[in-house]
Amino acid sequence: MDKPKPNMDFRFMSLGYKFRDFRLPRINILKEAEIEPGFSVLDYGCGPGSYIEPTAGLVGKSGRIYALDIHPLAIQKVQNITVKRRLENLETIQSDCKTGLPDDSIDIVLLYDTFHNLSDPNGVLAELHRVLKPNGILSFSDHHMKENEILSGVTSGGLFKLLKKGERTYSFTKAEEG
Repeated sequence: MDKPKPNMDFRFMSLGYKFRDFRLPRINILKEAEIEPGFSVLDYGCGPGSYIEPTAGLVGKSGRIYALDIHPLAIQKVQNITVKRRLENLETIQSDCKTGLPDDSIDIVLLYDTFHNLSDPNGVLAELHRVLKPNGILSFSDHHMKENEILSGVTSGGLFKLLKKGERTYSFTKAEEG
């Protein structure tokens, strides 16, 4: 079971993300995920919500965003964004693994800069596999990991296979079931 960062660490991380997002807008990363209007997107480990607004623009009013994080301050920040930007198609989920979402309900999962911190990465991958639609995409990025660690970490359990490597992300699909 993962534990949330202390509040001060979370606030410091959030401030750092503001500078990062100014230098490299999150929309540039999201373009690699190929999110379309009407898609259901799960931002797993959403943190302070850096991807929320650009994702909302991509899915449009007909799409749905689920923002999951273990940290209560992350959930609070995303809820504040939701109210401030009047996003009616966003739901927050506070959890360390389970999403509570139905099987095969998500078009794209964003798993960005989270995997290296997971205490049960295989459990999380199993949950993401469960909620992804059959042709769904796991969009993955973690600058704390080397390429071979990413590929083995995501594919070694047999749930996912690499679809393509982008400039900043890796796209995985569900592996063929036996």
